[in-house]
Amino acid sequence: MSAFPHLSDPLTNGLVVLRDYEERDIPEILIAYQDDPRLHTLNAEDRPPTGAELGSRAEREAQARRAGEWATLTVTQPGEDTCRGQIRVENVDSDHARAELAVWLAPQVRGRGLGRAALRLAGQWLLGPCALARVELVIATDNQPPIRAAEAAGFVREGVLREYQRRRGHGVDMVIMSLIPTDL
Repeated sequence: MSAFPHLSDPLTNGLVVLRDYEERDIPEILIAYQDDPRLHTLNAEDRPPTGAELGSRAEREAQARRAGEWATLTVTQPGEDTCRGQIRVENVDSDHARAELAVWLAPQVRGRGLGRAALRLAGQWLLGPCALARVELVIATDNQPPIRAAEAAGFVREGVLREYQRRRGHGVDMVIMSLIPTDL
């Protein structure tokens, strides 16, 4: 894996649209963090991001994608361009052609199947044109909605990583799930 190409056309499956992350998404991202005070915790962040941090990430996005370090896709719905969430491709291991996904959705659109559809679409892109061999999700065991969305998207639950992450000084058990080409 040498790069995550920019999308010449957004990816869509009729329920959800994935497009490249852009600075214009920042206001909706900040609103989502305001609307759900737990969002930063669910995303394994110490605190919500600031507008400056989101802007800096947007500025570094093109270089990171070219280097194959990470990519961020914005989740929208057909017929609109408002950021409804994101899928981040991170923890890329080029030697083993694998990467980890992180997904979040704004509270107003949760429970409608967008997470499942976005994960499936991102998985197809990463395992197809991006030539990865494996896509992983690592989700806290008590965060059931994204676990159910990932299962519905075709991700296979592989087990529990005991005390895999540290949050506020405590170990957190995490479910590890994966998607490989034969799962599609």
